[in-house]
Amino acid sequence: MKSIRTIDVAHPPKSPDQVEEVLMEEWSRVRNSGQERILKIIHGYGSTGRGGSTRETVRNWLFSRRARFMLILSGEDCSPLHPSTEQLVKEISPESDPDLLTPNAGVTFVWIR
Repeated sequence: MKSIRTIDVAHPPKSPDQVEEVLMEEWSRVRNSGQERILKIIHGYGSTGRGGSTRETVRNWLFSRRARFMLILSGEDCSPLHPSTEQLVKEISPESDPDLLTPNAGVTFVWIR
């Protein structure tokens, strides 16, 4: 079973450059790990009700590097019926993270190649 590495780039607040630096460091750490293949990124949703700048920074960073990932799962898509969630559940125990089966727009899961 693979394990999840959780990082929080929303607390305390960071600049977009700092967020990208943390993402690069953590991607490298998980990529070189023997056990961890899934990265859970806590980016928050923002106080405006439309998603915050940190969330946008994270998702843009992931999109621009999408070839490095087997799967990117937005937290709002987490559901037992979503095909990407089903793929992750096959790799990790659904009990390993409460956000995996419950929609949460403040997180994103990434399965690193």
